[in-house]
Formats: sequence, structure tokens, C-alpha cells
Amino acid sequence: MNMQSMTPTRLVLALVTAGVIGGAGASFITGTHARASAFTPTAATPALVQTGTVAMPDFSQITERYGASVVNISVSGIKQAANDSDEAPAVQRRGSPGQGFDDPFFEFFRRFQVPGQGMPGQEEVPTRGQGSGFIVSTDGLILTNAHVVQGATDVSVKLTDRREFQAKVLGSDPKTDVAVLKIEAKNLPVVPMGSVRDLKVGEWVLAIGSPFGFENSVSAGVVSAKGRSLPDDSFVPFIQTDVAVNPGNSGGPLFNARGEVVGINSQIYSRTGGYQGLSFAIPIDVAIKVKDQIVATGHASHARLGVAIQEVNQTLADSFKLDKPEGALVSSVDPGGPADKAGLKTGDVILNVNGKPVVASGDLPAVIGDATPGAKVTLGIWRQGKAQELTAQLGDASEKVSQLAQRDEAVGKGKLGLALRPLQPDERAQASVAGGLLVEQAAGPAAKAGIQPGDVLLAVNGTQVKSVEQVRALLAKSDKSVALLIQRDGSKIFVPVRMG
Repeated sequence: MNMQSMTPTRLVLALVTAGVIGGAGASFITGTHARASAFTPTAATPALVQTGTVAMPDFSQITERYGASVVNISVSGIKQAANDSDEAPAVQRRGSPGQGFDDPFFEFFRRFQVPGQGMPGQEEVPTRGQGSGFIVSTDGLILTNAHVVQGATDVSVKLTDRREFQAKVLGSDPKTDVAVLKIEAKNLPVVPMGSVRDLKVGEWVLAIGSPFGFENSVSAGVVSAKGRSLPDDSFVPFIQTDVAVNPGNSGGPLFNARGEVVGINSQIYSRTGGYQGLSFAIPIDVAIKVKDQIVATGHASHARLGVAIQEVNQTLADSFKLDKPEGALVSSVDPGGPADKAGLKTGDVILNVNGKPVVASGDLPAVIGDATPGAKVTLGIWRQGKAQELTAQLGDASEKVSQLAQRDEAVGKGKLGLALRPLQPDERAQASVAGGLLVEQAAGPAAKAGIQPGDVLLAVNGTQVKSVEQVRALLAKSDKSVALLIQRDGSKIFVPVRMG
């Protein structure tokens, strides 16, 4: 949806790579370390070392005991490289000017098409990359990131005892960024599994991986947050940490202070594309569920509701008369999809799924994606100022993926500032809408909120509109703000406009 004025300044979400096979390295974190709570050391629990007034954990026992279960992964393959000119060098450039085929941020620029990072021409070139992984069964099952092995034709696993094995990719799930490898070996050391349910914000965690190819490197930090959603199309409620990770750490384990794996290091969040103190790990609970599906069937499946959603800010909450800005606002419903069949409508706010609260809009994809296709769920929604419940039978996400709509948080003040007229029959046909009004001019708060001439106004506060008089009547009932459903270039989004 091309709404530049509605698009927020976005942080770079990068799959940091060492080499380039679609991102064979990983990403992550720095920050102020919180104090560790005291506990009794065990064989897998590090003793506390007093440093001034702060009790610091000693991770040497975990590293010594489970470091051998962490592996280095090397991949090679063929990728499409960009030509910057008609006489491009043998090693093709990728991403921004001056960056070669081993540019660690090429995968980001390729996926998100950042302005100025175009790829004028394509040519196949050999690529290599490195990542990390960890052994989860004595007979050679290994977990890593899907982006580590994406596009790879050859995958090699190196153990800490210097042995190397050719690995088979049993399956890969881009939605959760989890991949399962298999090597032919016996009696391998494995890591114990923990649970994110028991993980606490502020708890110490440890990462082991191969940053820049330096095998079995250790870094530590704390859990910064749980259940983070990122602006991609994944279903993962990420663990945010401040553990320092670098290219090559991708796919490596994140341990808690008891020596249990609680996550797989996966991504960084950065304004520059480089490490700036924010890293994210896939919860091990999610990874194990995906692993079990891949081992059993060769692939992972995720449920689908069939809606596009957006965040509820304070202005939208005021417009829909919600007590607080929570939930996932439905900006469109896929015709014939599970949500449509359940009676979900544009303008509904999903507040909970099977009683589990949806606080931020990103909570919804994580909850739905964790469900099984075909399962029935109870949706607690807010519609026209009242709470309701609907039952939906979920579809399969492989059919069509729900998209998270996003918009700018800035809104204007004063009068609405819209000049509207009914759509002509040919305009309705072109826009594929039954009603709505064409925006001829936009000024004041509406223009500041991002509405432009040529947009189609479909609804006000969730009520579909077909006439200017109807809009006036709805605005007369509104107090400080209104939520306008706008269609542009075939995409729909609610735009909150504060009038007072």
C-alpha cells in the first residue's frame, strides 16, 4: 500500500549474515544488564560471582557442559546477484553501491526493497555463508534458522571435536525461521530443553555460536522482553535480549541460567542494519513444535484466520469507544476466508482468542499461527461499542497469509478537512467496491493523518458510508476523533483522525 505519509519511520529488521546464503548468520543485542536473582548452583547452574554489590552468574559450567552440542554450519549455493552496470565485475554487487556479493545485509534489501537498494540486473553467482546450530538428538538432529540454509545446495556441519559431516535439510519453515538438519552420527552430545513459560524478564541468558566463524564463542546478557512481534510476516512471539551476537550467531542456542535452551538466536533490530543492542530469539517452544512437524511430515503447518489487521492507538481507541488502546483492528477480511465465514467484519477489534488477551496487534498472528489448521477458536471482539463473541474454524496459512497493516502514529487537530463525492459506476468497478466516497481534496487533520486526493473513504468508525450526508451524520456523533477506513491502490487501512 503506497501511503508514504502514513508509513512510519521503520527500523531495519535484518537477518545478519556471515557470507550470504539468504542470511547465514544472526543478529542481536546490547543493553544494561539487570541484577541476577540468587539461586543455588547445580551442575548445570552457574555459581554466582560477587562483583561489588551485583551478583553476576558464572556461565563457565554451562559452556563446558553443553558447548560441544553447539555446531558450526557452513553453506554454499547459487544466488541471483545484481548488476550495477552493463560491465559488472565477476563478483556481482548486491544491496547498496559498493557492497559485494558477501554483503551481510543483502537479504534484508532483497526482501524489503529499501529505496535506493534496487537490483537493476540479475546474474547467478556462487555464494557461501556460515551460521550456528545445536544438536537436539543423539542420532544427529540439529536445529538452526531457516534463513541460514535458505537456497543452500550444500550444507556442512562441523562439531567441536573437529569432525565434519554433510547435512541433509529435513525441512525448513520460513514463517518461524526454523530449520531441521540431520547428520549421520551416533552418541552425540545434546542440549536440555527449557520453556519460555518459565523465563522471566531480567533473567540472565547465554548465547553460544560462531560469530564471524569464531567457533563456540560465548556472550551473555539478560532477557529484555518476551512476546515481541516484529514487522515481518512471521508468527513468532520473539524473546528480546541484550546478548551481544554477530554474523554467524544465527541459529545458535540461547541458554537460561540453568543450562536449558530457551530460544534460537535469529534477528536484530537496527536503524543502520548493524548491531545496535537489540536481538531476538525464537522461543524454543515454537521451535520444538515446528521440529516435530518437520520430522513427522517434512513441513510445518500454521493456521490462518484470513484478516488484515492494524495496531490500535489511543486515537483509534477513542474513535471505537474502547476503554484502552488494545486489540487488533480488522482493516479487511478475506472474502470466503475463515474470518468471513465466522462473521468477522472490517472495523471489528479482536480483543482475545480463546480467552487469551490480544494486547498488541502482533499478538494475534502469534496466537493464530500456533494453532492447528481446522481448529475452532472463540474470538472476543468489540463491535459498534459492544463486546461480542464469534467462533471461527481456522484455515491453512499456506493458502494465504494475513498481513499486518501499518500506519503513521501522527494525527492532526482541528476540523476534518475532506472534500468528498460519491463514486461513479466505473470508479466503483475499478476500485472493486460496492460503495464509498472519493476524496477530492484533503486538508487539515485528514491531510496530516495521511489521507490524499484519490483515496476512497469506505467507512467511518466501522460503519460503511455511501453518501456525504451519512458521513456528516456520523461525524456529528463523534467527539474528539474518528477512524476512517481508506482504500488506496487496492489496500485498506483505518486512519485515525483527531478532530479536537
